[in-house]
Amino acid sequence: MKVLHLAKCYRLSMLKLGLLHVKRMCEFAYLLKVDNHPMQRLVKEVYRRTAKLSSSLFSKPPYITTELLEEERLSFYKRKEYYPIHIGDTHQSREGNYKALKASTALDGRPDATRREAKIYKHLSLIKSDHPGQANIRGLYDTFELQSSAGAHQCLLQPAMHMTLMDLLRMHDEPFGLDLLKMTLGRLLRALDFLHTEAQVVHLDLKPDNIMISIEDDTMLERFAKAESKHPTPRKIVDDTLTIYTRRPLPTPKDDRYGVSVLCDFGEARIGETHKTGPLVQPHNSRAPEVIFEIPWGPPVDIWNVRCLAWALFEGRYLFQNVRTNNGKWEPYVHVAQIVSLLGQPPVDFLRRSNTASECFDNSGTWIHDDPRVSSVTLEDLEVRLEEPEKGAFLKFIRSMLTWLPEERKTARELLEDPWLQE
Repeated sequence: MKVLHLAKCYRLSMLKLGLLHVKRMCEFAYLLKVDNHPMQRLVKEVYRRTAKLSSSLFSKPPYITTELLEEERLSFYKRKEYYPIHIGDTHQSREGNYKALKASTALDGRPDATRREAKIYKHLSLIKSDHPGQANIRGLYDTFELQSSAGAHQCLLQPAMHMTLMDLLRMHDEPFGLDLLKMTLGRLLRALDFLHTEAQVVHLDLKPDNIMISIEDDTMLERFAKAESKHPTPRKIVDDTLTIYTRRPLPTPKDDRYGVSVLCDFGEARIGETHKTGPLVQPHNSRAPEVIFEIPWGPPVDIWNVRCLAWALFEGRYLFQNVRTNNGKWEPYVHVAQIVSLLGQPPVDFLRRSNTASECFDNSGTWIHDDPRVSSVTLEDLEVRLEEPEKGAFLKFIRSMLTWLPEERKTARELLEDPWLQE
């Protein structure tokens, strides 16, 4: 197993969590040669706009600097937790095609967290199914461990991917068009239908960062490795054990062989239909009401996340905003006030399920705080891109996932049959 220059393709050292030996899962090829395919159009435009920048940036020789670089700028970065990856290192050497190496952090006192993703992949590998949603989930080839002074770093060997949807949004001036949004949601919902109905897995971390675009042109990786050999990536040499590398974008696919969206990162996923945790799971902007109020939760929390993801991809902003302080701390009262402003007060049935709802509501569901205040807003007020009748159909689709009671949300399979998505 030879790990080459792919290690720093889109900041591998920041990818977390990990591993165990499981069988190869999903290796499905999607060769998109159709002209004007929505993903093709968007990615081609991104390449056009960034080609000049990439050429000028990576023609420079390696350098040493005392400035904070890449992952060092992240508030949660702790050097000792990360394995010091070096481009050109060889691990578990054997012949094979290019693959991506995902090295876990070594979290002191939290071995279950670092092994969670491996547990999920092992669980998925044991399921005998021909469900098409499996093709929309990133696969796993192999696992092994690396040792550092912090302890064991478990590693996932996976299919290399192109970029995340978040990368795509940041590089492009506009959010997704309808065709691309529907294609992306369709693939995601098929993956979730498999996970929820046959695997009994809740992903719990659906966001643009965790959906990636597949690579369908294998020469991209060969050209990437040759470029690294010819023009080494600029880097910061911290000391004799740690080097921080800048990102190197992958080259343009040949013959318009652009990939499709794939669900990735099961580091927060859970096995089972019902769970009870504190409120600090799911992405900050996308926490479902039952999670916030510490009510037992299950697959419907993923459906709440799909609604958040769909809105962000199409509208270019999250439906619930400014729910964190400047230092990144989640503001639950601000978040709940925004949910109430949009959905109205929660039903009494919801309140009865929670031991913490009394911090926000009286027995009838009325908001009891003066700060933050609850206003009145509608999805029609917030949606600014569409005209009727498309707007009404889209908002009906969104509302089917935006409910206080989790059992009232449509399932992934029901959403796949929604008229708006089928159009």
